[in-house]
Amino acid sequence: MQAVIFVGIQASGKSTFFRERFADSHVRINLDMLRTRHREELLLRACIDGQQRFVADNTNPTIEERSRYITPAKRAGFRITGYFFSAPIAEALRRNATRNAAQRIPDVAIRGTRNRLVLPSFAEGFDELFYVLPSPTGGFLLDEVR
Repeated sequence: MQAVIFVGIQASGKSTFFRERFADSHVRINLDMLRTRHREELLLRACIDGQQRFVADNTNPTIEERSRYITPAKRAGFRITGYFFSAPIAEALRRNATRNAAQRIPDVAIRGTRNRLVLPSFAEGFDELFYVLPSPTGGFLLDEVR
């Protein structure tokens, strides 16, 4: 089974990437949709207990925040794949400005997440890591970390 952990600031393309690559095969665990950590934990536990592939589609900027998914998934035998969305802050702010008012995030929150962002590493328990870059022609470019 596979657990996918997204890492990146808001408006860096994580949810779009999920829809393009994982919507048909993985359960999406997203705090914006679930609204509480309790609900998130229930869904995570259901995925792990049911051996269901999932994507943690949140900012996950710190090692501690990522460990809430990595630790239990690793214990259950999941393969852990990380995707680091390395969109420049200016690009994320531009994308955020095009969102409708209800989905727009305060710029200060995006900057705050960027300031807390710790690059993911294999030492955290990832089995594979990828950098995700916005493509100049639309879509995404992937670069595997070795």
